[in-house]
Amino acid sequence: MGNVRDYTIVTGSYWVFTVTDGALRMLILLYLNEQGYPPLQIALLFLFYEFFGVVTNLLGGWAGARFGLKRTLSWGLTLQVGALGLLALRADALSVPLVMTAQAMSGIAKDLTKMSAKSFIRLVVPEDDRSGLMRWVALLTGSKNTLKGTGFFVGGALLSLVGFRAACAGMALAVGVALAGSSVLLPRGAAPVSGRRPAFTGIFSRDPRINWLSAARFFLFGSRDAWFVLALPIYLATTMRWSYQGVGAFLALWVIGYGIVQALAPAWVGGRGRGTRAQPPTAHRLAVWTTALMVPLAGIIAAFGFHMAIVPTLIAGLALFGLIFATDSAIHSYLIVAYSARDRVALNVGFYYMANAGGRLAGTVLSGYLFQAAGLGGSGLLVTIAAAIVMVLLSRLACVPLARAEAEAQAAPSVSG
Repeated sequence: MGNVRDYTIVTGSYWVFTVTDGALRMLILLYLNEQGYPPLQIALLFLFYEFFGVVTNLLGGWAGARFGLKRTLSWGLTLQVGALGLLALRADALSVPLVMTAQAMSGIAKDLTKMSAKSFIRLVVPEDDRSGLMRWVALLTGSKNTLKGTGFFVGGALLSLVGFRAACAGMALAVGVALAGSSVLLPRGAAPVSGRRPAFTGIFSRDPRINWLSAARFFLFGSRDAWFVLALPIYLATTMRWSYQGVGAFLALWVIGYGIVQALAPAWVGGRGRGTRAQPPTAHRLAVWTTALMVPLAGIIAAFGFHMAIVPTLIAGLALFGLIFATDSAIHSYLIVAYSARDRVALNVGFYYMANAGGRLAGTVLSGYLFQAAGLGGSGLLVTIAAAIVMVLLSRLACVPLARAEAEAQAAPSVSG
């Protein structure tokens, strides 16, 4: 496979970034909760992180195709160093505008680095090796989530051990080292994704498969973040009186397990075998796994209604939700790359992850608003889980026209993203 050396460097830089990204989210959430910020206000502070993720994904694919993936990677790492440095310098005088600015920088940084790493896969794997494509996509995505979960634990531990300022400064240094390494080791202008410079209007996909898959992704990630990203950790820290290390470790273990499942997903959703003989997953398989997500969510609500033990209920429900969600997300990540022609992969991945960021944005705001409006505590958590069920249903409905568009594209293989 070509470009493996460059891909390894890009992936290594992305892994360093991912640990700091997860740690920073946990640091800000727990530190601001400690400072007395209400849940809705904390959610709104994450607003810029998610909003600028939407914008960056829309423009980042175009930038990667036009200027090369080395530049988009370097831009992302540089912005993360700046965001962490800003928070470290002003740790004793944090304000709402300051935190929102840092979150905006970090949100842009995350999606520039993610787009760079995932777009490289389409260039490394041979065109006809669909099973290899599935395995590589699952490995990268799974390892990313495992490391982000590690970052949750790192963030909670650093806040307790060294404090907010030192944690941010240390992570800025780590990302700076990754930036320097990739800048030196990657060739100049590494891996533009096509031989031509696409027009700005090229960021919008004309392939209905890309559009419906993006819609399904929007509601899928909205369903997760509607309860997991804010309501759950605050519920554990306040109602259940868990320590910061305990909250960080619990969420970290979930995300790490989620990442491991995602990396192993090809073993049970297709993709085994070699080359064109393998049977990778389809839109129909995606619909089945999306539907299954309603089972653990409904189970948690039912368990609360019957006054079952709360902590075992959440652990079991989260474990099952994580298994299904990770598999569903792995199929999603494979399909967006598989649907994309090589000369449009960065553009399509950027457009698709714009929908991903939009779903996270909607889920984050819903998580804070509904949790607070329902009175916090167990009632607030249950309302956010109910909202998650609605979003899962909408994601499942988007799979219907997706399957139709996939069948039409297979009947007319000249159609591309």
